[in-house]
Amino acid sequence: MQPASPPLTERQEARRRRILHASAQLASRGGFDAVQMREVAESSQVALGTLYRYFPSKVHLLVATMQDQLAHMHGTLRKKPPAGDTAAERVAETLMRAFRALQREPHLADAMVRALTFADRSVSPEVDQVSRQTTAIILDAMGLDDPTPAQLSAVRVIEHTWHSALITWLSGRASIAQVKIDIETVCRLIDPTEVRGPE
Repeated sequence: MQPASPPLTERQEARRRRILHASAQLASRGGFDAVQMREVAESSQVALGTLYRYFPSKVHLLVATMQDQLAHMHGTLRKKPPAGDTAAERVAETLMRAFRALQREPHLADAMVRALTFADRSVSPEVDQVSRQTTAIILDAMGLDDPTPAQLSAVRVIEHTWHSALITWLSGRASIAQVKIDIETVCRLIDPTEVRGPE
C-alpha cells in the first residue's frame, strides 16, 4: 500500500483547484481530446512540470476532475435532498439528477467517463475516490450511516449500472428514458420487499 500523501497546503490546494477547473473548462468545450496538459498548465497558470507532479497523466487529471464534479454535485444534493418515500425512490431520483447534470455538459461527461474507462492500475487511488464519492452520494440518499455488507453490495451493483448507463447513453445506444428505467430497476435492490410490491 502506498503511504498517505501529506495534506496539501492552502496554496497547493488553490493551485489544484485551478488545475481541475481548467481541465473541466477544456473538456466542456471539446471533450477528451481537447484536454492537453500544456493547455491545462497555461490556463491554470502553473508550470507544466508542476502540473505533472499533481497529475502524472491526462487520465489521472480527468478522473480527479470527475471526483471533483461529483463532490460538487454531492454538496448540491445535500442542500436539496431527494423527496421519494422509499430509499429506492430517493436513490433513483438522486442518480437521475446527477445524470441530468452530466447531460448538460456532454463533452465533459464523455471526457471523464472515457478517462475512467482507460484508467489502469496506476490511477487506482483516483478511481477509488470516484467510487467512494458515488457510494457516499447513494448512502446519503438512502439515509444510511452504517450499511450492512448486503446493502453495500447492492450499492456497488447500482454504481456499476449507473456507470454503464452513462457509457451507453454517451455512445448513443440508450435514450434518457431507458437510462431512467434501468436506474429505477436496479435501485429496487436496496429493499427486496419493494420488488414484490404490496402483498
